Amino acid sequence: MDETQKILLGCDLDRTIIPNGIQKESPLARPLLRRLAEHPDIFLAYVSGRDKKLILDAIEEFCLPVPDYAIGDVGTTLYRIINGNWQLSDDWSAEIGQDWKSLDREELTLLLGDIKEIQLQEPEKQSRYKLSYYTDQNVDYQALVINIRGCLAKPGVRVSIIWSVDEIGKIGLLDIIPARANKLHAIRFLMQKEQFPEEHTVFAGDSGNDLDVLTSGLQAILVKNAAGDVRKQVLDALSKKCMTNRLYLPRGNFLGMNGNYSAGVLEGLAYFIPATGTLIAEAVEQIKSA
Repeated sequence: MDETQKILLGCDLDRTIIPNGIQKESPLARPLLRRLAEHPDIFLAYVSGRDKKLILDAIEEFCLPVPDYAIGDVGTTLYRIINGNWQLSDDWSAEIGQDWKSLDREELTLLLGDIKEIQLQEPEKQSRYKLSYYTDQNVDYQALVINIRGCLAKPGVRVSIIWSVDEIGKIGLLDIIPARANKLHAIRFLMQKEQFPEEHTVFAGDSGNDLDVLTSGLQAILVKNAAGDVRKQVLDALSKKCMTNRLYLPRGNFLGMNGNYSAGVLEGLAYFIPATGTLIAEAVEQIKSA
């Protein structure tokens, strides 16, 4: 593959290439992903809700390849990694910052100060364009969202509000981020900035927080260990758009691997871009002969 064929492989982390679900991982999968990521024409981007520190922790704990790019903090940060140096994209920060009307995180906190159902999380869990709160796990989420949006309506701030439950801690988690700070917009921004064409861009994910990309029409892989309800949502959405050909569902018959986690990523990449299948097969032989 030459420079005109450079490939962008975007991957969610948890339960996509990190084998931290209940399904088994093929032992060869992550070593193969590391070999593939070394190819000069393949550019790896991690697309995760994790922040930089947690991405680095995952790289070390699970022996993952160091990426060329990282989209983190629920889509609010974009890094270019060169020789271990993580360079934050000021252009991406400026892009999403438009939604907050030049207000900083502290000013937004003051606007929300009268909402008693939310409590600020620790300083280390905040970032420039991510405002994180705790809530009661049984809070009326819909009413809370309406209240938050009402407080931010006058200054014209546009936000996405992401709510989830920490089942172990038995507490609600709420993130407020700029409206355009999502995985899909970040990937398309990266594609445009670095000139990756759609036919050479592939995204892999596993869960509901990947739905915007999986159903966008970009070439996408839903790894085999994904939950059945997520698979149904993705297929239903793409069927309505007549775009099911843009999705690959690994079957687990690729080079003896099972299609879960990194194995599914590799299988799907080889499907969309056959030249990578040859590279992966060669890497198998190299690993076996080592």
